[in-house]
Order: sequence, then structure tokens, then C-alpha cells
Amino acid sequence: MPAYLVATGTVKNPEAYQEYRTLAAAAIARHGGRFLARGGASEVLEGRFPGPRVVVVEFPSLDRAREFFHSSEYQAAREKRLAVADLNLIIVDGV
Repeated sequence: MPAYLVATGTVKNPEAYQEYRTLAAAAIARHGGRFLARGGASEVLEGRFPGPRVVVVEFPSLDRAREFFHSSEYQAAREKRLAVADLNLIIVDGV
């Protein structure tokens, strides 16, 4: 069953964020993930939403999504991101 990583947040330094994007995309691909949405236009229809940036990544399974997050490749990318963007990440089972 597919699983989805959903990230929301705010990029504080777009130029420095590009390095994170490149590293994270490579780690996502290595773990079987594919982008479904990646920071395009969004609109809050109800309630409050944590940040203007939204990313949705589909993985083959919840285990593969966890493997991606805990991988050394993604953790290296994450270190680059911590100072330049504030993100919220969740993973959720698909239907």
C-alpha cells in the first residue's frame, strides 16, 4: 500500500534551500519516492495551515517512507535545511 510524506513549512533562505532540494530529491528517488506536489500554488480553504510551502511525496510503503527519512542521505540533506527552512513532516498510509 502506498504511503505519503507531507511536508509544510516556510523557506527562510531560498538560495541556500536549493542545496537541500537537490540532496533530498536524490534521497527520495533512491527510496522509491516520487513527487506529487512540490511547492506549487496552494490555497487554504478552511482553518490554519502551517506554512505556505506544501510538498507531497508518494512512497511504495510506509516502511520505505521511514527508510527514506532515517537514511544517511536524507539526514545529510536535513542538516543543510535546518538553518534555512522550517518544515513540518508527516507520513501517512495511503488507501
